[in-house]
Amino acid sequence: MATPAGSHPASPPAIPGKAAVAACAAMAVSYVAVLYAPTLLLRLPPATSLRAFFHRRFVCAAVSSAASVLATAALLGVWSLSDSSKALAVFGIRSDHLLEAVVVPLLLTSLVYAGSFVARLWAMSSSCGTDDDGVGVSCTEKLARWMQTSLQDVMVWRNYVVAPFTEELVFRACMIPLLLCGGFKMYNIIFLSPIFFSLAHLNHLFELHQQGCNFMRSLLIVGVQLGYTVIFGWYAAFLFIRTGNLVSPIVAHILCNMMGLPVFSSQRTRGLTSLAFLAGSVSFFCLLFPATSPKLYNARLDGCSCWHGYCRWS
Repeated sequence: MATPAGSHPASPPAIPGKAAVAACAAMAVSYVAVLYAPTLLLRLPPATSLRAFFHRRFVCAAVSSAASVLATAALLGVWSLSDSSKALAVFGIRSDHLLEAVVVPLLLTSLVYAGSFVARLWAMSSSCGTDDDGVGVSCTEKLARWMQTSLQDVMVWRNYVVAPFTEELVFRACMIPLLLCGGFKMYNIIFLSPIFFSLAHLNHLFELHQQGCNFMRSLLIVGVQLGYTVIFGWYAAFLFIRTGNLVSPIVAHILCNMMGLPVFSSQRTRGLTSLAFLAGSVSFFCLLFPATSPKLYNARLDGCSCWHGYCRWS
């Protein structure tokens, strides 16, 4: 049963801690395993194009995410909620304070990429006015061409739509409520739950090997990816618990996928990139707690009806 509105959720319904961990592990494994279901289980022929390949994966990710939501709802007893908005709030799907949940985390995350923005703006200013063939073209027209091309690129949909939405739904909106109700402390969840998120990226090692990459190089590439996903997982879990809104880690995920690793130096910008990176990083850590204060994202903190526990954050 969920805590009814107007009462303090001092004791959320307990589920065994081992059951919560087992459920999270099963979700992480199934999120990856289902990607291979079309060829291994359904015996479908291999996809004939990259677009068809990823369209299959998009469907698989959607099926896996829906299954995780249903499993979480069953374990937490969400079915008993008569108000659909309260049921959705269990997963951080809320319409209130939506503007704050989008804009503030987006601006906060952007601070880490201050150096990247300087480097990219510098590169754009030097190349703007000509296309790839050196033909004169306005910056507006060049941007319009880029946007049109991006909308038709299946990798753009993968990196900026499907992956952020499905991964945050499974690895934050489903797993964090389960772990909270399993009795785990918030700080433990923030630092330990990204392990499941990282495990879901281990399949990249197998895929790189299939593409002909040698084992050591594949291990190095995947190792860097795992380190990055762990750090991002800490941040995404922190955002989800602090704001209680799923859209906050989603917008942060999209931005991080767009920007990649932060740029902290560039010879072409004569130290401006390094200065911007340092200033942005310091600002990020200074604003991390104020910018994610639960008071910014909730009208009341004594009547929360969700599982995230942000109303009990000290």
